Amino acid sequence: MIKLLSITGISIVPLAVTAGNLSTENSKKPNVVLIYADDIGYGDLSCYGFSKVQTPNIDKLAAEGIRFTNSNCGASTSTPSRYALLTGQYAWRKEGTGIAPGDAAMIIKPTQNSMPRMFQTMGYKTAVVGKWHLGLGNETGKQNWNGLITPGLRELGFDYSYILAATGDRTPCVFIANGRVAHLDPNDPIEVSYTSNFLGEPTGKDNPELLKMKPSHTHNQSIVNGISRIGYMRGGKSALWVDENIADSITAKALNFIDANKNHPFFLYFATQDVHVPRVPHPRFAGKSGLGPRGDAILEFDWSVGEVMTKLKQLHLDENTLVIFSSDNGPVVDDGYQDQAVELLGEHKPWGPFRGGKYSSFEAGTRIPQIVRWTNVVKPNISMALVTQLDWYASFASLIGYKLKSDEAPDSYNGIATLLGKNSNNRENVVKQNINNVLSIVVGEWKYIEPSNFGKINKDCKIEMGNDMKPQLYNLKNDIGEKVNLAESNPQKVVELKAMLDKVKTKK
Repeated sequence: MIKLLSITGISIVPLAVTAGNLSTENSKKPNVVLIYADDIGYGDLSCYGFSKVQTPNIDKLAAEGIRFTNSNCGASTSTPSRYALLTGQYAWRKEGTGIAPGDAAMIIKPTQNSMPRMFQTMGYKTAVVGKWHLGLGNETGKQNWNGLITPGLRELGFDYSYILAATGDRTPCVFIANGRVAHLDPNDPIEVSYTSNFLGEPTGKDNPELLKMKPSHTHNQSIVNGISRIGYMRGGKSALWVDENIADSITAKALNFIDANKNHPFFLYFATQDVHVPRVPHPRFAGKSGLGPRGDAILEFDWSVGEVMTKLKQLHLDENTLVIFSSDNGPVVDDGYQDQAVELLGEHKPWGPFRGGKYSSFEAGTRIPQIVRWTNVVKPNISMALVTQLDWYASFASLIGYKLKSDEAPDSYNGIATLLGKNSNNRENVVKQNINNVLSIVVGEWKYIEPSNFGKINKDCKIEMGNDMKPQLYNLKNDIGEKVNLAESNPQKVVELKAMLDKVKTKK
């Protein structure tokens, strides 16, 4: 029996719990595949029991692995959540980790420790495919889009990269392959700006007649593929993506990487664009969900998951591959485009049983799906353990026998045994962050949201933000929808949780 160590009440699994004794039939280092969805909520998947959209490939993943019901991301928006995942550090500890523009400088610096570099150090081939949204280059707005963009993903430990610089709704609307814009004609250079438009270039604001999808709020600047974006760009016509083909493009690149490294341990961070706006699914999926483009994009994402799993099985890699599926934050319905997501929602509840959504301090902002599958190692199950994506870093380190440096992944704890279903231990606490950098902390069944002066409603997206000038306290066991604030009737619990949050804040 493996003895569990405990640091401040958090179960830590010693390095003895590694691939060597978890997979006795295969002594090779396990491959690790992270399938990271964008804006998919707890209620968006049929295996979580709330969805009106059928997701058979994700359901199969859940049936063959562990479906976590109390899994959390680091923040309720993309950039800080991804930063926390890849560094093992809460994003609110570092300035400049808010939602990044498309021309942001690299937020994770080459001098920082990072998850891909950890895998690389242990002999893995590493790749990131899909959405990046963590900046490129040394200076914001100073990238050389027409040459080698450096520093880039290679400097962070990725051997291969094929990415969207930010998101589908932000310029530049091109794929970047290993630091260079893919398919770029040097005679048609790219220019990007987040301050002013280029002379003669149409915008969604001034030229709505050119749009095939109109904005509902913001998203009214440069037009690419009949869709106006955030930010301005011109040039690079041969390199511009076609939104309908994004899922096909990045899925193909992910499969190619798996093929190329089938005889070598690999780490693949597959970060999809679905279901982030603009939602423009391929014609194979358009109109199939009955919920409009957002529902169709969920079908498209499920297809991508199926393609990855089929490839692993075809190459006989699935028995030695740890696959984790999750999402960067909770759902949003109207996030900037008139795509009928609200009108066609019907009985579908992307947020599941929770309150709020993307951007929010309430549970729907950061309580996200998580499924872990590893044939012959992970037994099919449902786990109610309190877990967070920040712990993947230290857990993977334990799995592959990597010794963390003293300053590496400071907020990540080794929960590999819980991740693989060997126990059901809860994390001592999880700290969450909303778009206003308002923090909350979950300890067992209790949740405390610190007071703030920010607005209670995101008027554009019509999402409750969880902000209040008074402290909030919820018992998530009895009130999963966070309807009854118990702060006034339980002042001692408020003091206790506030003190715990303050302790985490001041941790060096």
